[in-house]
Amino acid sequence: MPFSELFDSEFKLRNRGHFSAIVRVALADGITTPEEKAFLDKLASRLEISDEEYEEILLDPLKHPINAPYLHSQRLERLYDLARMVHIDHHLGDSQEIMLRRLGLALGFTPGNVNYIIAKALSLVDKKVDLDTFIFEMQNMNR
Repeated sequence: MPFSELFDSEFKLRNRGHFSAIVRVALADGITTPEEKAFLDKLASRLEISDEEYEEILLDPLKHPINAPYLHSQRLERLYDLARMVHIDHHLGDSQEIMLRRLGLALGFTPGNVNYIIAKALSLVDKKVDLDTFIFEMQNMNR
């Protein structure tokens, strides 16, 4: 197997795990709203999840391992991506903050600060900052 295929395979596995984790969060309350479904559809497309994988993950999201980000900077990168998707596409409508809060908790942010983190993230995404600025601002928001 060429090195490039190994990298591509690892990338796809990470995306599947990431998508599976988000599906778990969306299904946590037992109800998937049309807005959440539209968000999952768009996210699957962006993460290059095939239709077969999409259906398989929706049926059993626990089947796929979660590759949770260990480093704070990795959690911020994922939050940046998710906040941009939710904010730009407006698939979740008024519930975008609620969904992002749930995703923030799933990413490992604490219940005590997740509301503040999500508000700051949406504020930065609204200003259309790049990833480096986003990470810098998020890491220094208490200073």
